[in-house]
Amino acid sequence: MPNANTDDTGPGSIVIGGSTVPSALLDLLLVDAIVPGSPPSYEICKKIYAYHPLGGKMTDGPITLAQSQDREISVSTGPEEELVQAFQKEWNETGKIGADSIIHQAASLSRVYGISTLVLMCDTVDQGKPIPPEKYHELDLFYNVLDPLNTAGSLIFNQDPAKPDFMKPRQVSFGGRPVHMSRVVVTLNEQPIWIEWTDSAFGFVGRSVYQRALFPLKSYIESMLTDNHVIRKAGILVHKAKGPGSIIDRISEAFFALKRTLIKGTKTGNVITIGFDEELQSIDLTNLHQAADYARKNIVTDIATSGDMPASILREETYTEGFGEGTEDAKRVSNYIGRMRIKYNPLYRFFDEIVMRRSWNPSFYETIQRKYPNDYGKVPYDTAFFRWHNSFQAIWPNLLQEPDSEKSKMDKVIIDAVIGLAEVLNPILDPENKARLATWVADTVNSRKLLFPSPLIIDEEALAAYVPPAPEKEPETSAAYDV
Repeated sequence: MPNANTDDTGPGSIVIGGSTVPSALLDLLLVDAIVPGSPPSYEICKKIYAYHPLGGKMTDGPITLAQSQDREISVSTGPEEELVQAFQKEWNETGKIGADSIIHQAASLSRVYGISTLVLMCDTVDQGKPIPPEKYHELDLFYNVLDPLNTAGSLIFNQDPAKPDFMKPRQVSFGGRPVHMSRVVVTLNEQPIWIEWTDSAFGFVGRSVYQRALFPLKSYIESMLTDNHVIRKAGILVHKAKGPGSIIDRISEAFFALKRTLIKGTKTGNVITIGFDEELQSIDLTNLHQAADYARKNIVTDIATSGDMPASILREETYTEGFGEGTEDAKRVSNYIGRMRIKYNPLYRFFDEIVMRRSWNPSFYETIQRKYPNDYGKVPYDTAFFRWHNSFQAIWPNLLQEPDSEKSKMDKVIIDAVIGLAEVLNPILDPENKARLATWVADTVNSRKLLFPSPLIIDEEALAAYVPPAPEKEPETSAAYDV
């Protein structure tokens, strides 16, 4: 049977079946050397991420929330549907796990240690040489995300303020070989401070998200131990009974021991008899609840504040009105996630370039030429590619989205305004401008897809040339016959 080590003063451990299982997290955090302002080492950051209940939530939680919506891809200068489909397919197959997963890993490691390095790899091209973009679709590419220990001693940031690469990475190497910088994306958590060494990242670089939160993270572990002690004590029953006389014989002692055993083994459905002057009750923990709950909430708030993130993300509080209602908490989270998306935009741009080259390759272009011979039959591949490339847009949707009921109300207001304007302008316009007005009304109606799922299609040229028939003349009424 599992049982806790009764000695709470020694190193953290759990005894299972006679063998001791050490707790790396307790050994690292529950030491007197950790005080407010203590910098976390590489090893401490790894243990917090791997074992602390809030470790992964601090690093992965915001990134997961930022990636909870897909970017809206558009290519305005080409056959958009085919281009977007090909791009999305290659994006989801990148590195066999999808570009989103690789970006998540790179961003997460940068928050754990303060820095991470994404490297584009290819077995047939030396890592010290660049890979020509026009060859991306021909090569078997893969992607490695390196932590500071992989690049220790090689990821150098220039400390000379007079140089153009001041506080910027100028070289990366691992395994004793340098990597060409065109194949590398270095991601920092926060900006580096001049000659400020970061223990967790082995350099003058960014800082771990745990750095300012190390002491409250330690306090959180202590609050978990408090919870454990409360649970262990909550099941204790206090048996209030008059003690025997000052002289206890063997019979009295055995009687009280038997009574305690009976009380201990009693469960739901059993009946137990106690004396008239005796009483059974649990330990009163009423006064502990408010203090423990207050302290736990403050600790979580301190951790979130230290990590520059809304506390509701760590607490996983329920948004009763939801993101769509625009509550203050939801707005704060939305603004925070918006900053996160901007922060990791270099990783997305890096993969955008690779995915465009691999998805819109010459073989794909041949299918486009066969499908649209009038538009692309005589257009060179490079011309078409860069035309699509330059019009490529990937926009994040707003995390705060209105519910359908509010969108319908807004759509109705817009449609009423359009109809009112059309009724005013229509009588004073010539046929050609009437056709343009009708097309504009149709385009506006088609953009309100929540109200009008089916598109309204109007032939503008036919409408401009249309001459409505003259109304038939009503027959004259015959004169009344004289009687």
